[in-house]
Amino acid sequence: MPVLYLSEDDVKRVLTVEMALEAVETGLRKMGLEEAFNNPRSRCQTDHTTLHVLPAAAKTLGVIGFKAYTTTCTGTLFHVTLYDAKSGEMTALMRADWLGQMRTGAASAVASKYLARTDAATVGLYGTGRQARTQLLALSKIRPLKKAMVWSPKEESRNRFATQLSAECGIPVEPVADARAAADNDILITATSAREPFLKGEWLSPGQHLNVVGSNFLSKAEVDVEVIRRANLICIDSQDQGKLEAGDFVAALDQRIIEWYDIQEIARIVAHRAPGRTEPEQITLFKSLGIGLEDIAVGTRVLAAAREMGVGKLLDL
Repeated sequence: MPVLYLSEDDVKRVLTVEMALEAVETGLRKMGLEEAFNNPRSRCQTDHTTLHVLPAAAKTLGVIGFKAYTTTCTGTLFHVTLYDAKSGEMTALMRADWLGQMRTGAASAVASKYLARTDAATVGLYGTGRQARTQLLALSKIRPLKKAMVWSPKEESRNRFATQLSAECGIPVEPVADARAAADNDILITATSAREPFLKGEWLSPGQHLNVVGSNFLSKAEVDVEVIRRANLICIDSQDQGKLEAGDFVAALDQRIIEWYDIQEIARIVAHRAPGRTEPEQITLFKSLGIGLEDIAVGTRVLAAAREMGVGKLLDL
């Protein structure tokens, strides 16, 4: 059976923010209904390269597959591989840098849809990298945002990012030099490479929603223990993966501020099998690790659209 290969440019041509949002929400709903399954990320390495693999299956979407990527001192290479869930035949191989950025932004936006206050309209964004961009792009599609503030340590980076995202999202994006100032917003997003906590619980206000995105290692955290203590509802994309990767929870777990049974999987909320926000004053938090199910759900939509548009190259494997 011919396999469709999609380059990075092919994926960018096909994949829209709206498509990613719909795919991620559908995938999470399937997971919450136990019609889709996700295995935690596994890693192995040599002296020079680390391989990361994220497998998942969604029987009612007709797909099983994985995202795999390698990291070296020179960069990262991403691929998603899809198989037909019935025949086992490989159907697609696609580059997945942009796909991964889009699915991560979409996951936070979907979490915000279910957890943020209905009147939430302002955003405080920490970070100006590739992941930060799609966080704001996706959120702007599901909420009528009025403004955003962006903070990063480098003035040039935050100024450039603010100019670009103001144009792309159609809202004022203000660069701020003080991290505390960005915390005075309805929705807060941390999408940084920080190894030590910088977002402090004392900065939070009742009614906020947080998307904590940057870390997927136990040795890294973006938020301090007081953030976890103050959060009334804590969600994650995968508990099993979180036990291996959620560095933002380590100190709070060690201090018995929370236990794993206090942390809800967002998929159950999306599937209406667990409650989300119940009071406007609650502080809600979504810890995003990035899971393979999100990748194959988006990849399935990309494959269908690419076939319809005649994009990509058929390989006889």
